[in-house]
Amino acid sequence: MMPGMNTHFDIATEQGRKLAETLKSLSLEPVPHDIQPPKPMLRRLILPACLSALVVGAGGGVYRPDLVHQMVAELSGPADTTADPAAATQVERVADRPAAHDPIPTTREIAGSGFVVAPRMTAVFAKYEGRITRIAVAPGDPVETGQILVVLDDAGARFALEQASAMKAQAELILAARNIDLAQARTLLDRTEILAARNATSRQALEDARAAAERASNAVAQARQSADSADLAIRIAEERVAELTVRAPFAGTVTRLDARVGDTVLARIDSVRESQSLLTITDTKSLVIDADVAETTLAALKPGLFGQAVLDGFPDRPFAVTVLRLAPVASAEKGTVTLRLSLDDPPDGIRPNMAVRIRIALDETGENPQ
Repeated sequence: MMPGMNTHFDIATEQGRKLAETLKSLSLEPVPHDIQPPKPMLRRLILPACLSALVVGAGGGVYRPDLVHQMVAELSGPADTTADPAAATQVERVADRPAAHDPIPTTREIAGSGFVVAPRMTAVFAKYEGRITRIAVAPGDPVETGQILVVLDDAGARFALEQASAMKAQAELILAARNIDLAQARTLLDRTEILAARNATSRQALEDARAAAERASNAVAQARQSADSADLAIRIAEERVAELTVRAPFAGTVTRLDARVGDTVLARIDSVRESQSLLTITDTKSLVIDADVAETTLAALKPGLFGQAVLDGFPDRPFAVTVLRLAPVASAEKGTVTLRLSLDDPPDGIRPNMAVRIRIALDETGENPQ
């Protein structure tokens, strides 16, 4: 045998010895319970392939210890992450991640924001056209039902009332005259009937007396109807004059004043179309809250739930609220549902349109904790 061949044989023998030691290191000791072993089928497929690759490499004179150790490490299972804090943290994050089929956690608190609202608020308009001669209130003034707010003047309305009064007087005079004519016609008829009974007058005279009495009766009815029409004209004229004095429709507070002395205002039908109100009255004693909450909490919402509200203007003075009702539709733009809530002992100084935050606490069953 040539010397070069002996050297090659020695190298192959040394590689075979190292390969045997490496294969012994692939022990089949029990795997700890906290580490998931590879699947049996996968191990049965990987081990023969690795062994074949190692034998071929040894026979061909090419030996890569780094490849052998890498394969051994991969076959020995997951690495110990306790030595690497970053790897341990990654494992913990994956373990804590909920599965797709896990139930959504129960909502423990519903939070939202909104504004204080006055359900009873109205813009006051003049019913008829007129010129403002007096303003009896100022913004912030409390008013009672029927209290005078604004006084207008309309010469046409006053003239109409005077004309209706004159027509009424004339109608009453005509009615009185027609009543006199009717009385005379009935007297003549009575006398004619007596004479006719004695055959002291003609049949024609009797018919004429009866016709005259009928005409007098109709004239009285017409005069009475004219008098009634005059009464109606007076009431219409009086109502128009009375409406020139604008009064409070309900008790509240003047929250806005747009009227000015000397201005000429339009009739209500035109003022509403042009949005030209005289003033605004708000019932500040019956305030509520309209708050938006996420529509994902809709299943837990119902009237009667109580919670807590805090005004941005009074952050240190929370107060109790109760859900009155839920809006019938959700907001497609914001993905929210509006709740209307009643107020229980709100802080003094609360005003409409103030910003407010609400929260409704729920227990594990989704009910208010008692």
